[in-house]
Amino acid sequence: MAMPLPGPAPEDSASEDPNDREGATVEETFELFSAQAPKGWRVELIEGEIYVVPPANGEHEEIVSELSGQVRDHDRGLGRYTGIGLSLPGTNDPVRVIPDLAIAPKGSFGDQHDWHAPDAVLLVAEVTSASTASRDRVLKIRAYARAGIPVYLMIDREAGEAVVCSGPEGDDYTHKSLHKLGTEVPLPAPLGFSLDTAAF
Repeated sequence: MAMPLPGPAPEDSASEDPNDREGATVEETFELFSAQAPKGWRVELIEGEIYVVPPANGEHEEIVSELSGQVRDHDRGLGRYTGIGLSLPGTNDPVRVIPDLAIAPKGSFGDQHDWHAPDAVLLVAEVTSASTASRDRVLKIRAYARAGIPVYLMIDREAGEAVVCSGPEGDDYTHKSLHKLGTEVPLPAPLGFSLDTAAF
């Protein structure tokens, strides 16, 4: 599916224009979109669909910052990566995602590549927005589980919950726990500490 990237557009917008990109593969079109995206915008490829998302709002970034800070306080040997591109296995097309936060040992992404294998990633976190929540709740769970990422943490702002997924197996996680925001949220190994969501 070929979709041109217009100038400033509403969040999550994409439209088809077969005359512009006729014959281009989804991955080729994705690369084109990525190259043309304004600074701060994210372009992701999930299950054959291209998603274009503008920069996040302040509340979203405060939550990501708090998550990052608590991981730092727990283990200074871990890197806290925002804006890192991950290349994940897909059923047909490869998956390209940019999680809100990825946790991996420091030095895991010390190369010049734009997209990285997920092997070193211990945890990915997504903070939902109204337009991205459905992807975070369904498509990204499948993508992260399929990639074998040990823990997926979703801060679901709309539902007021933190969802902790662990034990990846096939296209899903074998264990999921729900916690109200504002409470202590235990993170399983390999993180193994409790996240204080009172600031969320």
